[in-house]
Amino acid sequence: MSYTICLIPGDGIGCEVIAAAREVLEAINLPARFVEAEAGWSTFERHGVALPDETLAAAQQADATLLGAVGSPSRRVTGYSSPVVALRKALDLYACVRPVSTPPLPGARQGIDLVVIRENTEGFYSGCEASDGVRATALRVVTRAASERIARFALSYARRHNRRRITIVHKANILRESCGLFRSTALEVLAEAAPILVDELLVDTAAYELVRAPERLDIVLTTNLFGDILSDAASAWGGGLGLAASANIGPATAIFEPVHGSAPDIAGRGIANPLAAITAAAMLLDYLGEVERGDRVRAAIAKLLRSGPHTPDLGGSATTAEVTQAIVRYVSRDI
Repeated sequence: MSYTICLIPGDGIGCEVIAAAREVLEAINLPARFVEAEAGWSTFERHGVALPDETLAAAQQADATLLGAVGSPSRRVTGYSSPVVALRKALDLYACVRPVSTPPLPGARQGIDLVVIRENTEGFYSGCEASDGVRATALRVVTRAASERIARFALSYARRHNRRRITIVHKANILRESCGLFRSTALEVLAEAAPILVDELLVDTAAYELVRAPERLDIVLTTNLFGDILSDAASAWGGGLGLAASANIGPATAIFEPVHGSAPDIAGRGIANPLAAITAAAMLLDYLGEVERGDRVRAAIAKLLRSGPHTPDLGGSATTAEVTQAIVRYVSRDI
């Protein structure tokens, strides 16, 4: 079987790390055809649109997509909107999955193995905002249908991966209607979860527990904005954003990406850590059913983290190319 993989490098270091991930996928002899497409701030500057129709079509037609990093202006720019949010909506990528586990690095906190699963298409990221320059409003959209769908996804994920607990995270004591609907719907779905345990935390308590005792968390099920924040915080226990990857999964396709930004301060210097993008590639392999290949890539990453070389964000002096070539060597032989 041959796959079609869409590659969207994006901006900044996205171009460097997606090239690295492609090298690794080619090194494990994945039968795939790679299609490159563009999106992001630099695309907007060139063409006046951040997500060209051709890019959306390429992602729709691909078996899966690897997305690098997308830059965004810090000011309002007429006509610009996030291509990442647009892709999630257009492809109905309703489930964002962010795993975090103890890395084989000196001083890493042991016993951490958690996954943040967040609803990925609505909430405060629905794009319903307005401002008259004096007062700004944002509409938080939460629906029963989307809440039920993400809860069922979390339950299925827990069963497939032998997880022990699902923690519903919300703020229903204050946001009684929106979080209240998410909470009640999730509880209805998860009433059939046994023997998987189900509990709940307010989002501020969850943040506290994530700092105090991350080992007690297994699957965190939450809404879009809360999940975005908590998963970035959780990544500190997994070695930082340079190692963090996520899956955005829909009914027909999926996009996998490193969590870090476009990092314009180091773009072009050849020192970006490619491991998050390579981890995203391993998650892509799992999604395609190529689990053995995905395991080979993860084993290579673990070996490199133990013995080096490391990029500057991990205390080393290796370049992006040196780390990539080390991974290629590891996956090209019996690990």
